[in-house]
Amino acid sequence: MKTVVITGSTRGIGRGLAENFLARGCAVVISGRQQTAVDAVVAELAARYGADKVAGKACEVTAADQLQGLWDAAVAHFSSVDVWINNAGISVPRKPLHETDPLDISRVVDINLAGLLLANSVALRGMLGQGSGQIWNMEGFGSGGQVQPGMCAYGATKRAVNYINKALQKEIKGTGVQVCTLSPGIVVTDLLLGDYDTASPEWEKSKKIFNILGDKVETVTPYLVEGILKADKSGAKVAWLTSGKAFRRFMTAGFNKRDLFTDL
Repeated sequence: MKTVVITGSTRGIGRGLAENFLARGCAVVISGRQQTAVDAVVAELAARYGADKVAGKACEVTAADQLQGLWDAAVAHFSSVDVWINNAGISVPRKPLHETDPLDISRVVDINLAGLLLANSVALRGMLGQGSGQIWNMEGFGSGGQVQPGMCAYGATKRAVNYINKALQKEIKGTGVQVCTLSPGIVVTDLLLGDYDTASPEWEKSKKIFNILGDKVETVTPYLVEGILKADKSGAKVAWLTSGKAFRRFMTAGFNKRDLFTDL
């Protein structure tokens, strides 16, 4: 049984990861920005998987002391942390950079980049102290060099993920700690929908692509969790939407009509 801490796990991909780890017998620490939301998810998952398997603590990832508090709470509850997943992140409305609210720019950088660095710092310190552990940093649009109008600020923060991972893998070489990469692809969540005006022509065009390449949380997260639990070396990457899979999706799109948004 592994103990897993997941930031941003009260909903979306983080929540899906938590449920799948619990279903495989792991212990999970839930975290989100609001303690009420954390408590509600912990209660629901504890009723399903057992109160001894799930705990939770609210945490703002831009605050180093709160991240340390999350680590300390996990260790107090489960003795150690085997896997720490940096899933928390936000996006901003799709607009040219010069039309984007400066507060939105600051917020996405604070959470997606500064928060990621702080979370890695806390988790690394703790894992080096205990002699082992895996950190998984979450990719997103821009991590692989993709560029689209309106995605400058978000894409820049996700492009940094690859540099951070490579740098940290060098820093922890020869230790018992591993730094790895998680790539969920296009997943239909509030984060994705929040970028668009769903009444706009742009949304209609984007929705067609999402219905080809996208998937729901319950489809993607079992695969990601299985890959994480199998990984045994630093630098491992678990990717759902590979280039081969994307190519096959486009080739069969005319015969395989999908609508991921009917229930939203």
